[in-house]
Formats: sequence, C-alpha cells, structure tokens
Amino acid sequence: MSNLVNVPKNGSLANSNSNQNFPTLSNWLDDVFNRDLPSVFKSNFNTGITLPKVNIKETADAFIVDVAVPGLKKSDFHIEIDNLVLSISTEIREENEQKEENYTRREFGYSSFKRTFNLPESVNDEKINANYKEGILSILLPKKEEAKQKPARSINIS
Repeated sequence: MSNLVNVPKNGSLANSNSNQNFPTLSNWLDDVFNRDLPSVFKSNFNTGITLPKVNIKETADAFIVDVAVPGLKKSDFHIEIDNLVLSISTEIREENEQKEENYTRREFGYSSFKRTFNLPESVNDEKINANYKEGILSILLPKKEEAKQKPARSINIS
C-alpha cells in the first residue's frame, strides 16, 4: 500500500472536485504570468538594434569579418583599430515630431551596438579595408607577408 498523495499545483490537499469552480490566488497568478503577452504589448519592446551576428573566415592571405547589419547606411558605422583590437560600432538617434491642431507628438529612438575583436599579430593593420553591401558589413584583414600560408613544395634529399 502506498502512502504517496498527489498534490495539485495549488498545494491544496482538499478534494479537487470541490475546488474546480473557484480559482485560487496561486492558480490565478500562474495564469497571468505564464500566459503569452498579446502582440500589442510585445511590439514596443526591444525595438533597438540587437548585437549583430558575425562570421569570421580565414583564407591563406587574410581574415574576413562579415557582420549582418541590414537597414543601415555606410555612414552609420564607426570602425577603428587600436593596438590590435578591431572595434565596429554604430549609434543611431532618431527623432520624429508630428504636429496637429491640438497636440504635438514626439517620438525618440536610439539604437547602438559595439563589437570588438582581438586581432592576431599576423594582421597587416595598414591594409585593412571595409565595404557594406546588401546588409553585410565586410572587413578584409590582410595577413602580413611572412604570415601568409605558402603552398606545399617538395624537398629533394641529397
């Protein structure tokens, strides 16, 4: 014979049939906090730029950093290199004002991000260049001549 008792979510040990029509405070709170928010509430949250996704690829001659940042202009980016640290950032401020007869409506927006990467010493920081096309910021980080991968060669035995 088992002494285990099934305890409902609300913690009550009373007959569960008698409590079905009366929600308890804990059931009500569960319903409120576990329910998905209507889309009208979600739409105004987190409208700024989130941290963009980055792909880094190494070739024999260079490293290529691709940053997915659609909807921006070339002039929105600030790219700098300082002591082998590459920084990519943007800051966008937007102000919208609409005047009507009896009211003025102003909306302010602010979005920004900053990504930093430690570069290897093999990067030739004098020849770094960047371009922005179709929502992808692409930064070419050429390697120094001595760091470039040389093709395999045969060595003769004497």
